[in-house]
Amino acid sequence: MKRLKFYIALWTAKLSIVALKLTGHRGTDFPGRVAVKICPDFLHQAKVPGRILGVTGTNGKTTVCNLLISMLTADGKKILDNNQGSNTITGLTTAFIRDMGLSGRCRSDVAVLEIDERSSRVVFPMMQPDFLLINNLTRDSIMRNGHPEYISRVLTRAMPAKTKLILNGDDLIASNVAPGNPRAYYGFEEMEGDVQECINLVNDLQICPRCHSILQYTHRRYHHIGRAFCPECGFHSPRLDYTGQDVNTAAMDFEVVRRQCTGSGQNDEPVLTRSGMPGLGDEPQSPETPEAPVVWSRRMRILNESVFNIYNVLAVVAYLSEIGYAPERIGELLEKAEIVQSRFNVEEVKGYRIIRQMSKDRNALGSSRAFDYVSGLPGDKELIMMMNNLSDAAVWSENTCWLYDCDFEFLNKDNIRNIVVTGPRAKDYYLRLKFAGIDDERISFVHDEIDSPGALRLYEGEDIYILYGTDSIDLADKVAVKVREEIQKRGKAVPEGGEGR
Repeated sequence: MKRLKFYIALWTAKLSIVALKLTGHRGTDFPGRVAVKICPDFLHQAKVPGRILGVTGTNGKTTVCNLLISMLTADGKKILDNNQGSNTITGLTTAFIRDMGLSGRCRSDVAVLEIDERSSRVVFPMMQPDFLLINNLTRDSIMRNGHPEYISRVLTRAMPAKTKLILNGDDLIASNVAPGNPRAYYGFEEMEGDVQECINLVNDLQICPRCHSILQYTHRRYHHIGRAFCPECGFHSPRLDYTGQDVNTAAMDFEVVRRQCTGSGQNDEPVLTRSGMPGLGDEPQSPETPEAPVVWSRRMRILNESVFNIYNVLAVVAYLSEIGYAPERIGELLEKAEIVQSRFNVEEVKGYRIIRQMSKDRNALGSSRAFDYVSGLPGDKELIMMMNNLSDAAVWSENTCWLYDCDFEFLNKDNIRNIVVTGPRAKDYYLRLKFAGIDDERISFVHDEIDSPGALRLYEGEDIYILYGTDSIDLADKVAVKVREEIQKRGKAVPEGGEGR
C-alpha cells in the first residue's frame, strides 16, 4: 500500500508539471506539495542518486550550490538540483520528481541540494546527505529563525550520524554543529582589514558557550566571524583543514593550503599555536611546534572581491577536495566558473557601470556585508535600494526590527552620492538612513520601483548599484532596463560638482 501511494504521488505530480507548463505557471514547489500530500514519506521511498551533497547555512548557500553544480557539470556529472525551486521539503521533493522517470528512479549521478536550515528536521529523516556544508550561522529573519544558536540546535538534533560535515571554522556557531559527526574545517588566516573588536551592530557570539566567560578574538572579519578563544576554559576555534591565505584582489586569486588535521571536532584540551591562539591537539605545544603537515597547496581563482564570495570559493574548494577531487582539477574547474548573474551582474552603458547586487532583505548581516562591500570600493556611487520583502505582502507584515540590526552606517560615506529609496519599504529605509546620520541631500524618495531611475543624478564616471532582495530579481532586471534608458535619454553625464536633476 505504501509503495502504491508513492507511485500515485509520483504520477500525479508529473501530471501537475505538465499542467503548469500548459497554463504558463512556474509553481516552483507545487509538484512537491502534491506528492507530499499524497505520500508524506515520498523522499524516504525515492530511489535517490548514489551521492547526495547538501549545503545549508544563513548566507551564501545558493551561490555555493550554483558553483558546485556548475563545476560538477563541467566535469561531466549529471546533476539533480533544486536551484530553480525552494529549499524546503516540498521544493526538494519537486527537484527529485523532475529528475525521476515513471518508475521512480533518479536519472542523475549526484544530487546537489540547498537545504533550508529549519527544514533539516523534516528533510533529514527522509533523505540523508553524504556530505553537508554549513557555511555560516548568523542572525536572519527574526520571524523565521529567531537566533543562530537556535538554528544550530535544530541542525544538531536533526543531523544524520553518517553525514560528513564541511564547516566554516571561522564561525564558532556553525563549526560546533553536531560535534559527534566526522568533519573538516575551512577558514582564513588573518587578512588585511581584520579587527579585534566588533565594529558591527550585531555580534552573535560574545560569550563562551561552555563556561559563559567573555570570548577573546585574535582577529575577526565581521560580526562574530573570525578566530576566538576563551581565556577561562580553553574553548576555541578549531584548527583548519583548509586554510585560505595571501588573498590578492589585484590578481584575483588566493592560496589554499590543505593540512592533515584531526577533522574530528572540538578537542577538550586546548593547545597553543604559534600565534598564541588555542588550537586542536592532545598535548601542549611550544611556539616552535610545527603545524599539522601540509597535504597540498595551490593558488585558486576568486570570482569577486567581496569577503562573502571569497569564503564561498574556499567552501567549494574544500567541498570538492573532500569528495575526492585533486587540487589541480579543482583549479581547472574554478577557472570556468562564474557567480550566477541573478546574484551579481555588471554592465557598462556610456561610461557608467550598472551593478545589480542581491542584498538579502530581512537579513541584517547579509545587507550589512553588501553595504560594507559597496561603500568600500573606490569611486563615486548612487544606490537604488529596493529590498522590499515583496513575497511577504500577501501573508504578513515583516517586522522591521532587522533594519536596526543592519549597519546602514556603512553608507554614510562621501563616495555614496545619492541613495534612492523606493517601493513599499521606502519610508522605513528613509528613516533608518536618517538614524545612520545621512543627510537629506543624499536621499531621494520614489514611491514606485520602476520610476526610481528618474531620481538618479548621474554624476560622471560613477557606478550605479541596484540593491534588491531575494524575491525582487525580475523587478531588478526591469529597473536596470529603466536605468539604461535614463542614461541614454539624458545624454552627457553631470560633471563633478555639477547639479543633478
